[in-house]
Amino acid sequence: MKSPIQIKKIAQEVIDIEYRSIKKLLGSINDDFVEAVDLITKSNGRLIVAGVGKSANISSKLVATFNSTGQPSIFLHAADAIHGDLGNVQQGDIVICLSKSGNTKEIKLLISNLKVLGNKIISICGNPSSYLVKNSDINIDGSIPEEACPYDLAPTSSTTAQLVLGDALAICLLKNRGFTKEDFARFHPGGILGKKLTLKVDSLINNKKPLVQEDTLIKDVIVEISKNRLGATAVSDSKNIVIGIITDGDLRRSLEKNSVFSDLLARDIMTSNPKIVGSETLVYDAFKIMKSFNITQLIIEDEKVYKGIIHLHDIIEEGIVK
Repeated sequence: MKSPIQIKKIAQEVIDIEYRSIKKLLGSINDDFVEAVDLITKSNGRLIVAGVGKSANISSKLVATFNSTGQPSIFLHAADAIHGDLGNVQQGDIVICLSKSGNTKEIKLLISNLKVLGNKIISICGNPSSYLVKNSDINIDGSIPEEACPYDLAPTSSTTAQLVLGDALAICLLKNRGFTKEDFARFHPGGILGKKLTLKVDSLINNKKPLVQEDTLIKDVIVEISKNRLGATAVSDSKNIVIGIITDGDLRRSLEKNSVFSDLLARDIMTSNPKIVGSETLVYDAFKIMKSFNITQLIIEDEKVYKGIIHLHDIIEEGIVK
């Protein structure tokens, strides 16, 4: 049983080994890498990402990344490919094959059949003399100084290298195609990511639109705030243009400062020039404004037409922030 100090040292050594492996990959970003990006960008087919063993696990993750960033991709397990799944590969598809040795039986069979089909092959492999590299159209060097496994058996640094190079490809493709946040949202309509990128404040506005005139007595202001349960009310002038906001906090501060409270008017305690956003503003952007100014309510307005108020609690209930 290792001591806590020994465990920390082992973990730090693993991280250091993998860090050095990743740093070495900077040398793999060469003309071959650029050619791979160019080939995929210009292709009208899909991207097939294949591997066996731990490389298959990395391939599966990369497929998820490619798909979410606008590159249609399919995962292909090399062992399943030679037992029927090769039928998933269509003319014009580009195959990325991940392997440490590049010489496993499954990889050899897969590559030989892909050559017959005529698909372009990009390998991510660190063994330049391997069958895979020699039979690929492009190889991205995934060689590493050493595995973090002390017995050089469990793939550790090598699979990290595959993952990093695959991510580098995905992000280069994303930027090459001008993939935007809006594009990302189309592929992530559900969950918190989707809401952050698509949910607009107009969806949080209910039928309650607390509003008082600037000459409204304070007692009526309190009634307006209480009945709408948003902790605030907008204040308008005689032309119904919003000129301020009164919050629960404004009421408390006014009560502390003024001995005669009942004679006050809305204009006496309101915050002028309140923070206002349009109904098409993203909820997440509205939250960032609230956070920046340390406020909990925002007035919603379109072309000087008052739409309502959203509260920080509304945003929290959507699960966008905690």
